[in-house]
Amino acid sequence: MALLYIIIIVAFIDTFSQLPIIAPFAISLGATPMLVGIIIGLYSFSNIIGNIVSGYWIDRSGPKIVLCVGMIFVGIVLFFYSIVTTPQQLVYVRFFHGLAGGLIVPAAFTYLGSRKTSESKGRIMAFSGASVGIAAIAGPALGAIISGRFGYDYLFFMLTVLMIGCAVLAIFFVKELQVISSKAASPQITSLKLTKPMLFSYTSIFLLMFTLGILTFALPLKVEELQLSAELTGPLLSVFGLVAILIFVLPTNVLFDKWNNVHLMTIGLVIICGALVSLSLSASFIHLLLAMMIYGGGFAFIFPSTSATVVEHSGEAKRGKAFGLFYACFSFGVITGSFFAGALAVSPSFLFLIGALCLLLIVILLYLFSWKPVI
Repeated sequence: MALLYIIIIVAFIDTFSQLPIIAPFAISLGATPMLVGIIIGLYSFSNIIGNIVSGYWIDRSGPKIVLCVGMIFVGIVLFFYSIVTTPQQLVYVRFFHGLAGGLIVPAAFTYLGSRKTSESKGRIMAFSGASVGIAAIAGPALGAIISGRFGYDYLFFMLTVLMIGCAVLAIFFVKELQVISSKAASPQITSLKLTKPMLFSYTSIFLLMFTLGILTFALPLKVEELQLSAELTGPLLSVFGLVAILIFVLPTNVLFDKWNNVHLMTIGLVIICGALVSLSLSASFIHLLLAMMIYGGGFAFIFPSTSATVVEHSGEAKRGKAFGLFYACFSFGVITGSFFAGALAVSPSFLFLIGALCLLLIVILLYLFSWKPVI
């Protein structure tokens, strides 16, 4: 079980470590501003394709083969970052990186959801959320420090070694899960139905990543608007991850087993709304810090409850497909949030406020729909 959490950390470090360096790396190769935007967004686009392919493949062959092939494929693609010489070559590498990376996370979470263990699913997903939080904190710092001190190639070599190393460990130490045939199992087990809780889960993770896309775009601008040092953006982004991790690993994680998942998701989304409003009204670094702590609380409520809902409402024969769609919504939310933020020519404060109002409206409609009796 611990190895799976390590794999999740490495998989997300692979993504997060490139956030601060991919734009300058593309520019160093001679990419135009428009091409830089395409290079950044292409990873998430192909990641969606990889998530969906992963889901179907997991249900046919089991998560182990998908997990190992995905990590080996990513390790190989990461090496090619170090030998590209033109922006056009980087476009191809980014596409295949996102495609291969999309295979890994659904497979890892399918494993976690299918493990026969005495631990409750809510706590398991809380610890998986902590793994993502650790990667979100360590990844950007790691990428910036290593590439800054030793160059981009060293970062890509390090990620290659980490990914291939984890693949080798998975091959030898991750056990196979029995693949349940759709013909052999009962319809109740094999069917993947988009129940109201499942739709709530998919929509909630999309909205969470949508707000994160807005946050990534607008927070540096908000820091600049308040005439603060640009270096403060990194610590502010780390704060929400730290708060989320504390909620995941402390005794507060019992909430994820005692409370209804739909209620947890709703509370989390409302907290995110409050965080966005707070960011909009913030007039100092302390205010921004408090707002990001609030955001971390919302993130902590949403991530485990959405994952646990997918586990509870998907049969084992279709769990791979369920998590594939889940992480496709995850990736699509990032793309949509960034595009939404970039398309609106407004101040960062007004952008946070618009995001909060849109989110609140969707949450109200979603909550009413989820509890409407089925005729």
